[in-house]
Amino acid sequence: MNAEQLRAFCLSFNAAVEDFPFGPEFSVFKVEGKMFALTALDARPLTVNLKCDPEIAVRLRAEHAAIVPGWHMNKRHWNTVTVSGLPDRLLRELVEDSYDLVVAGLPRAARLRLDHP
Repeated sequence: MNAEQLRAFCLSFNAAVEDFPFGPEFSVFKVEGKMFALTALDARPLTVNLKCDPEIAVRLRAEHAAIVPGWHMNKRHWNTVTVSGLPDRLLRELVEDSYDLVVAGLPRAARLRLDHP
């Protein structure tokens, strides 16, 4: 997956938006104001920070050299993923899991808005 494909995939989720709170070089993908992905789309290698269940995060880091504790993030809940180091299918699953974790943590009213736009 390249940078444009990653961007398009992140924006494909219901109510996902791209924001630049850390400057123009960092794309932050949010749902209902909550971040689910952070990346510098021009960086080489391309990496993305993704939210992850803490127990699964530890297992993923042990299984994949391309997954490490989240850079400048809460390392218990976030992973930094080197995009080129994973199959596209797994990367897509990790992005979707990050989005789903953030949505699950939203207030009930926000979750209902997402279910019934």
